[in-house]
Amino acid sequence: MGPAAGCAARTSMDARVISKAKLPSRYVTVGPARAPHRSYLYAMGLSAAEIAQPLVGVASCWNEAAPCNISLMRQAQVVKKGVAAANGTPREFCTITVTDGIAMGHQGMKSSLVSREVIADSVELTMRGHCYDALVGLAGCDKSLPGMMMAMVRLNVPSIFIYGGSILPGSYRGRQITVQDVFEAVGQHSVGTIGDEELLEIEQAACPSAGSCGAQFTANTMATVAEAIGLALPYSCGAPAPYEMRDRFNFASGEKVMELIAKNIRPRDIVTRKALENAATVVSATGGSTNAALHLPAIAHEAGIKFDLFDVAAIFERTPYIADLKPGGKYVAKDMFEAGGIPLLMRTLLDHGYLHGDCLTVTGRTLAENMEHVAWNDSQDVVRPADRPITKTGGVVGLKGNLAPEGAIVKVAGMSELKFSGPARCFDSEEECFEAVTQRNYREGEVLVIRYEGPRGGPGMREMLSTTAALYGQGMGGKVALITDGRFSGATRGFCIGHVGPEAAVGGPIGLIKDGDVISIDAVKGTIEVALSDAELAARAKKWKARKTDYQSGAIWKYAQTVGSARDGAVTHPGGAKETRCYADI
Repeated sequence: MGPAAGCAARTSMDARVISKAKLPSRYVTVGPARAPHRSYLYAMGLSAAEIAQPLVGVASCWNEAAPCNISLMRQAQVVKKGVAAANGTPREFCTITVTDGIAMGHQGMKSSLVSREVIADSVELTMRGHCYDALVGLAGCDKSLPGMMMAMVRLNVPSIFIYGGSILPGSYRGRQITVQDVFEAVGQHSVGTIGDEELLEIEQAACPSAGSCGAQFTANTMATVAEAIGLALPYSCGAPAPYEMRDRFNFASGEKVMELIAKNIRPRDIVTRKALENAATVVSATGGSTNAALHLPAIAHEAGIKFDLFDVAAIFERTPYIADLKPGGKYVAKDMFEAGGIPLLMRTLLDHGYLHGDCLTVTGRTLAENMEHVAWNDSQDVVRPADRPITKTGGVVGLKGNLAPEGAIVKVAGMSELKFSGPARCFDSEEECFEAVTQRNYREGEVLVIRYEGPRGGPGMREMLSTTAALYGQGMGGKVALITDGRFSGATRGFCIGHVGPEAAVGGPIGLIKDGDVISIDAVKGTIEVALSDAELAARAKKWKARKTDYQSGAIWKYAQTVGSARDGAVTHPGGAKETRCYADI
């Protein structure tokens, strides 16, 4: 089955026979009292017939901040044509994104995770305020994918997710490169391995088109999740942004959402515990971003499902690593799409018992039914059969111990050594550590500790790609370890442990350790320990004092007041479990 076969056929459902008696848009389009509301719709060129149809929000994260988002507005126009063709009335709107590649390595990264909440909140408020009946959401950059999916589950109106597609790989002296190579080239440049001209050549070659970062970093990881969890049409998340084929998926998604309205298939019918387990499975099988361990609990939270870091880690522990994708492997998203796409990956996982086939998807069929005509491709080596994996255990591992009672996470895909022990070298911000790395002011065998960078302490739980990539570029990727209560980019490689909880800002053990304390990490057993007794840790805790951040007002301060632990997804509201009435049922 080729990618085009994944496009939904035009639905025979006629939206004109869909009663508005239970749809949210009845509050703005039906009855004499809504004449003022309808007058606004007429002002925008809508006909009486269009006003009488279901109103479908078409939300995109378009902006000119980065190539990840630049094609989303154009793609949204095709979605709108699909909605209209199926007798719905599309209403387009945009929300924000913060692009991690540009925010990385400075204070701007504190906006990144905060933006996930703002995206979900702003989509929710737009949908609520205008009483739209369904949602098609287009996203490109890292946090916009989970943010959009969180909004879908929170609102629980019929919804379809669309990924804007990955960037094409760059070509540099005969090899494929991505933005990861640019970050690592900075480290090479700092030690004189490459000069100014070569660095310039790399930076100008790495990103040749529109689209999100091309390897299995956070955007492509969460795009893989979107198909596996059932919120996106099969094959739609694999096609690169420049491929004209994307328009077929966009049009089909617009049509299909009208069928979901007619059948009343909602996100919480799709995003079940089994579906979340499927999502965690594809993350591990592809050596995906550790950020998925933050975003999957947050999506589950919107549905009122308890699914925390340890639940995610349990799936990782039993899942084979089968997709040879960068940063740990050699291929990029375009290569996997051309080998057979995300369905190829899912088919072999399903055949060998790693996926729940009975989960409903936005096609209206189950995951197993979607996979029926997906044939294995023997002429590719991007994805291995699940019974002949690259490694038997997953590409991502959860850790726990006296240094991380609430857990931590590490990506092991492509790593040969899975154990590390050494003396701590503590830094109270990323800037302090990056400066030490740049100046080579650290020693082989040390465990570099970056703390007070958690969700509350940062605030914002920054990614540390600039630091980790510089270490790797200096040839020290396997010679030091790095742990943090912050996050790592999906492009990070090396012995780097993130999401250490509780975070330092709330008195977690990572805030109590001192230079020279011996830290031991075992990614085989799943442990992270500091060689201190419980009594010593307790004594240090008594002397510990909370510190103020340098954000005492504004959006980042506001985020810090409500954000929870990384273990539960760093969420900022009580979630579906505390909901008294769902928007879809107003």
